[in-house]
Amino acid sequence: MSTVKVRSVGLAELKLFGRNRSAMFSALAVPLIIAAAVSTSGITSDGGASAAALVVTALLGYVLLAAVYYNLVTAYVSRREELVLKRLRAGELSDAAILVGIAAPMVAVATAQMVVFAGAGAILLGLPAPVNVPLLLLGVIGGVVVFVLLAAASAVVTRTTESAQVTTLPVLLGCLIGSMLHPVLDDAPAVVSAALRALPLSPVVDLMRLGWLGTTGEGTPAGFTAVLGDALLPAAILAAWIVALLVAVRRGFRWEPRR
Repeated sequence: MSTVKVRSVGLAELKLFGRNRSAMFSALAVPLIIAAAVSTSGITSDGGASAAALVVTALLGYVLLAAVYYNLVTAYVSRREELVLKRLRAGELSDAAILVGIAAPMVAVATAQMVVFAGAGAILLGLPAPVNVPLLLLGVIGGVVVFVLLAAASAVVTRTTESAQVTTLPVLLGCLIGSMLHPVLDDAPAVVSAALRALPLSPVVDLMRLGWLGTTGEGTPAGFTAVLGDALLPAAILAAWIVALLVAVRRGFRWEPRR
């Protein structure tokens, strides 16, 4: 995959994104507004820094859903319906370069939002230093990969940009509700807990929380090395999602509009 070619596609997408004032506002201003609201709401006052880290990692998961997944589904569908994907594919770009190039601006926006949330959390909420930085980064990078691939897979069943509001809803609601609930549902049946843990956002949030706190909120915090054992299951679930979605996108992604 040529870095220069991916950059050229990404820059073109970034220019289109920059012309969308509402998208720019949501990308740059909304994280600051949410961070300020959380810091003044008292929601983390009882649990201190640990509770603040749980809230911030939940917000990082939200960024992956909103800035990467949803925005990218609409971008892929829009470029397909406008025959942009077909024209790009007729050139020298590989399929992977096209998909990655279109995703690059969304990933850049998500990264900026995560930095804002993390920085605001450290300044306003007094977040503790991460227990295991590599594990935290694994959760972030793995989450970006999963939701870029999931966006490409969702674009297959999305006919128009307007219908993306419907086709993305199961993933958005499932992840927002299920992935945030599973660490606190101690009395839930084993089948329910396993299903919630297997959602695409669950292992991402688990890895970020293990990397930051040494716990997902369910048990006693562990140290740099000890936390690696707890990270095996979410890492395996994340890897399984990536492999499954790679196969699905390779076999089923549509490059031309459905007539």
